[in-house]
Amino acid sequence: MKTRIPDFYRGQDPREMPAYTIAEAAHYLQIPFPTLRSWVVGRAYPVKAGRKYFQPVIVLPERGSRLLSFVNVVEAHVLDAIRRKYKVPLQKVRIGVSYLQRHFGSKHPLAEEKMKTNGRDLFVRRFGQLINVSQDGQLAILELVDAHLRRIEWDTSGLAVRLYPFTRKRELEEPKSIVMDPYIAFGRPTLVGTGIPTAVIADRCKAGESIEQLADDYGRAPEEILDAIRCELQLAEAA
Repeated sequence: MKTRIPDFYRGQDPREMPAYTIAEAAHYLQIPFPTLRSWVVGRAYPVKAGRKYFQPVIVLPERGSRLLSFVNVVEAHVLDAIRRKYKVPLQKVRIGVSYLQRHFGSKHPLAEEKMKTNGRDLFVRRFGQLINVSQDGQLAILELVDAHLRRIEWDTSGLAVRLYPFTRKRELEEPKSIVMDPYIAFGRPTLVGTGIPTAVIADRCKAGESIEQLADDYGRAPEEILDAIRCELQLAEAA
């Protein structure tokens, strides 16, 4: 069964609607703002004859707008797996994504379930050629991509429907305490199984309530509450 879209979305799929500023998405994904801005807006760079411009890698839902959709956030989450280890330049990232687009016939291949199977291998093989990594390097990329893909859920149509963002120091097997679901709280991060926005929990913490008090109020483990706070605050603040 496909995901049912509530009437208040007026027939639009909320996953494709503009919802997050670049700063918000960068914060939730723990991606540097300039990096994500380059991926979704593009970047000018100097050459001898003046300046050239890299086209964006991720296609935003509205021309002229800098707001990301939930699908865009998922795409950035997957691309970040490559950037984390090899710092792949924007131009090469775009070549790799274009390679998948040609194979999948989709403008959002990184957010589709096919990416979890043959798409992952196509993507990694292409990056292996682009950055000239060894076989061990390709295995390392596969491990990183797999870790990121395990934090995505897809619906029966094959499009991403939930994302469990990293909230710790990007531990590969960290628990899925926080979820971003475009059908709950307008896609803002919530505590899994509650629908309670992490921003509400973080605000209560900043107001002076202890982790133990909040855990008791919400009937959750203290570590889950801490994950919610980490999602909204800098790691140093939430530690």
